[in-house]
Amino acid sequence: MRDILIEIINNYGYMGIFLLILVENLFPPIPSEVVLLFGGFLTLHTEMALPVVIAFATAGSLGGAAILYMLGRLLTKERLTRLVSSNVGKSLHLKYSHLDMARKFFVRYQSAAVLVCRCVPIVRSLISIPAGAAKMSPPLFFVLTFIGSSIWNSVLILLGAFLGDAWQNSMYYLDIFTIVAFVALVIVCIVLFIKFFRRNS
Repeated sequence: MRDILIEIINNYGYMGIFLLILVENLFPPIPSEVVLLFGGFLTLHTEMALPVVIAFATAGSLGGAAILYMLGRLLTKERLTRLVSSNVGKSLHLKYSHLDMARKFFVRYQSAAVLVCRCVPIVRSLISIPAGAAKMSPPLFFVLTFIGSSIWNSVLILLGAFLGDAWQNSMYYLDIFTIVAFVALVIVCIVLFIKFFRRNS
């Protein structure tokens, strides 16, 4: 996978970074870290400029987020009700009251959720779906997505440029950060949800 991503960036430059980050938002298993670190590294050996690499990466993030946000908007009350009533919903023991509680929970913390999650691996792209489902204000969503994505992209691209030929060595530490950040986010969400549930039950 890593070699394929590097080959695409080598062949298509800025546009390759844009497309890979856009696709990564739709298919999180694609490692954006490789794309961003290698993009930063290339600024040392090609005519690619750091600000332009960051701009194309952030544009890709916004494009992917927009697609997932619109998919989330399609999750109307009627569709969620049908999901709960379907065989899949029954097998998962879903209840509409649980989904509605989750929606209200997201609405309560939506701004912080979008901003913070855009800087957390794994969930950074998926957060766009509940934002759309909760009918979050599009201007607010895209402003927060732009800020969070710009921070994430800039840090990794600058890190790739700083590390130079050693950029691949940082992947081990980024994997550790991914695990720690994800676990921390889950714990925080659980604590906040318990408090929210008790307050609204």
